[in-house]
Order: sequence, then structure tokens, then C-alpha cells
Amino acid sequence: MPATTRPRGPRLLFVLALTAALGAAGAGCTVRRAHPDGGAAAGDGGAGGTTTAARALAELRVAAPGTMAGYSRERFRHWKRVGRGCDVRDSVLRRDGLSVRADGCNVTSGRWLSTYDRRTVTRIDEVDVDHVVPLANAWRSGAAAWTDGQREAFANDLTRPQLIAVSAAANRSKGDRDPAEWTPPSRQAWCTYAVSWVAVKRHWKLTVTGAERSALSRLLATC
Repeated sequence: MPATTRPRGPRLLFVLALTAALGAAGAGCTVRRAHPDGGAAAGDGGAGGTTTAARALAELRVAAPGTMAGYSRERFRHWKRVGRGCDVRDSVLRRDGLSVRADGCNVTSGRWLSTYDRRTVTRIDEVDVDHVVPLANAWRSGAAAWTDGQREAFANDLTRPQLIAVSAAANRSKGDRDPAEWTPPSRQAWCTYAVSWVAVKRHWKLTVTGAERSALSRLLATC
């Protein structure tokens, strides 16, 4: 199959989608323009962008984390079929990659810039699709009370900035930790990561801990 070509870099498309998602949610966050490799454009942002993103953060309810009782990744049925029968994971790999090749629906090769650690990944077994807000974190912050259908929608959310292709090493380093416990190794990713996290939690009405909110505020200050 011919390689997938794109007129714009995948990270720019990601930030454009992020901006649209925030607007749809009514969050009022301002996201800086990004270079195609995910870095913020010099001279953008400033106090205004930080203030509007902080307002969205302030709307999140602070609460102690819930227990993990009853949790299982199977309670969040993910990688459902979409479009022509391809699954969500392959959809993200196509969206975020360059020179992507596939065998039918299955992505077999490509090139991905992992914005978390600024690694360029060219092996399909070294790229993961990350849930920005991890499934276990969502469970502890409100998803335990959802229906299985709601959890499935969350795990496959292509509208909010919840799914992103990153290096397997970065994804596994992160695990289910929140921004108080883990931040992307690349400082250039902090702004977009924080805005994404806030947008997802705000839309899905998930809570944050006090430490999590403080950490998000620090990350937003880099915008």
C-alpha cells in the first residue's frame, strides 16, 4: 500500500485538534501555535494563554483519589473498530505518523516523533498509543462510577486530546501516574501535555488531587 502523505506535520494537526476540542468543551483555554515537531513557537503564549488555561484548571473539582477496587483494563474496552473497520489504535498511528504504511487496516511501518521524550521512532514495536489521562487514573478520579459504555467511549476518545502516539519507553515510564508524579522528559512537551490533561479531565468531569492541580499549574506556567 502506498505511504500515507500529509500536507502538515502530525504534531501541528494534534495541536489544531486540541484547540478545537477545548473550544467544543467551552474551556476557553488558549494553546500556542506549535512547530510540526511539537515544540512551541517562539514568541507565542505569554500571560494571557497561561491565565485562560489556568481558568479551566480551576474548574476541575479537587478530591482525594478513589480506590482501585474493581479496576481492570477490561472495564475500559479499547481499540474499538471505527470507520472502515480499522481500530482506534491504527487510526492514531496513521494520524500521528509520517510515511505510514499499512497492510489493510494494520499499520506496519512509519515514523513517529514522540513528543514526550523527543525520540523519533521508526519501529512499529517501539511506538505505543498513550491515554494521556491513564485508564487507572480515570478510575480513581470518577470513572469507577461510570457505565461500561462510558468507559469505552473514554478509552477510545478521538475527539479530545486523549490519545497520542509516543515511544513505548516513555509510555511505560509514565504508567498510570498523574502530573504530580510524572512529567514528560522533554520540557517542550509540558505545556501541551498539561493543556491536554486539563481538557480531557474537564470534558469527562474527572477530579484532580491537590498535588495534581499544583503540578498542572506549574506545567501551564511554561506555556
